[in-house]
Amino acid sequence: MVAAGASGGDYPCVQMSDESPASVAYLDHAATTPIYPEVVDAMAAQLARLGNASSLHGSGRAARRVVEESREAVAAALGARPSEVVFTSGGTEADNLAVKGFYWSRRLTDARRTRILTTAVEHHAVLDPSHWLATHEEAEVELLPVDSDGRLSVETLRTSIERDPESVALVSVMWANNEVGTLQPIEDVVAVAGRYGIPVHTDAVQALGQVPVDFAGVDVDAMTVTGHKIGGPFGVGALMLRREADLVALLHGGGQERDVRSGTLDAPAIVGFALATELAVKAQPSRVVELGELRDALIAGVYDAVPDAQLNGALGTGRLPGNAHFTFPGCEGDSLLMLLDAQRIECSTGSACSAGVPQASHVLLAMGRDEATARASLRFSLGRTTTGAHVERLVEAIGPAVQRARAAGQGAAGGWAGAGTQAAGESA
Repeated sequence: MVAAGASGGDYPCVQMSDESPASVAYLDHAATTPIYPEVVDAMAAQLARLGNASSLHGSGRAARRVVEESREAVAAALGARPSEVVFTSGGTEADNLAVKGFYWSRRLTDARRTRILTTAVEHHAVLDPSHWLATHEEAEVELLPVDSDGRLSVETLRTSIERDPESVALVSVMWANNEVGTLQPIEDVVAVAGRYGIPVHTDAVQALGQVPVDFAGVDVDAMTVTGHKIGGPFGVGALMLRREADLVALLHGGGQERDVRSGTLDAPAIVGFALATELAVKAQPSRVVELGELRDALIAGVYDAVPDAQLNGALGTGRLPGNAHFTFPGCEGDSLLMLLDAQRIECSTGSACSAGVPQASHVLLAMGRDEATARASLRFSLGRTTTGAHVERLVEAIGPAVQRARAAGQGAAGGWAGAGTQAAGESA
């Protein structure tokens, strides 16, 4: 909210929240993380400049130069060639471009290529376009199972491909899971698919800034990254796309970005994204140590406060250093979240919400949890502004909050059962 008349300088005073940031224990960095102050300054400077990067005059060329310098910076930070950076509006668009673009392109060259192989724990930005293609474009979507930690078995992928390799349009496997933080064996996935010339896309939105990410090193054909997860702005990201890759565009217009992503380039946002990428990658080696120590302290503290809590996802180096995902038996995750929120401790549930109706997490269900367990979970995700004090506040609050959530659930159970019986009678 912009406070009218509160300007003390060139820019109006922007009030980010009714709370002082220092008063909130923010443990939801996987949803979004605070923007770097340097990024704000760089974007503000660019916002004051005139020029469309597609224009040929001086102002246009100046904007184009800024965009191309940013492209070079992103490429250098992520182990890619500048021509392999395709700017998008964020992770969802990049995922859609990869999944739909590869499917259409591969099927155009061979009508047998109708199978999309992905995992059952992917982000909806991959799952939903895949299912859309199944509904509208005759795709066959195979959701590869994962183990109890949420990790794909490479042998499962190999078996699926070898059953009929000529029918596979693409493989899409996320680098790191957004809910439970489990890392996937991306290099092994590429090795298996590459034997048959099958393109591989990975959603690296959660991985960037927390683990080393090297586009050329991992040898995927396409990789999704976005700005607001790494200290950059909302509404900008990139699909890292090999020069040799052939995609059918989703957007048609001016032919920008290798003619696979038309649209006027948002130079200020791209500048901010590029700087955030550089800063996040530079800080990653030290941040992985800091976050890992905080995460381990959080896990130990939660276990002390709630001995029957259950940690979901892989252990140690098999998961993101900033992720701790717990099930609290006997609790509704939404209720527990609100109890913590009332104490200014912010986290996320392990469930999605559709049309206001809570739904069990598809990730936890795919990992073999039952629906009640999946609905009783919270994700705590840490970032560069997380401190030991934030972790201590959570550890102090989580035990009493779980007790209250369990008591509320037991008290409501009878009422829910009665309501369910009445509703069943009415529907009959």
